[in-house]
Amino acid sequence: MLIALPLLVIPVVLYNIVVLTGVVGNGAGAGALAADATLREAMFSIPMASGASWTVGAGDLILFLSLILLFFELLKSTSSQKVAIINHALSMILFVVCLVEFLLIPGFATSTFFLIVTMVMLDVLAGFIVTIIASRKDLDFGHGSH
Repeated sequence: MLIALPLLVIPVVLYNIVVLTGVVGNGAGAGALAADATLREAMFSIPMASGASWTVGAGDLILFLSLILLFFELLKSTSSQKVAIINHALSMILFVVCLVEFLLIPGFATSTFFLIVTMVMLDVLAGFIVTIIASRKDLDFGHGSH
């Protein structure tokens, strides 16, 4: 039954941990500006061939993980197993939770979380669209020989 759990719950939980506990920055959930500063705070830096330095923060890592997990969620949405329906329903619940957090909790009104919410929404849409297309292909409306 664990396979029915949407993978995108992982970055949402990570974001909640980082923002609500202030793991990376100073203080717990002081608002959107504090959350944004926490997410942008440099965790490490990578020197580039151009001489510039690429600074990576917690928000960047969460978004990177989200993109990878979105890819696997899209692959899962092509499955025609019965567990896919449960996955679609849980993805919809996750989207509603993310949307409520984005709209109502100050620490979640950041571009990073907006992009996570968008990825969760794309997962929901892809799941339902793939399911509808697959079910339409399963139906035969008598266009073949009688």
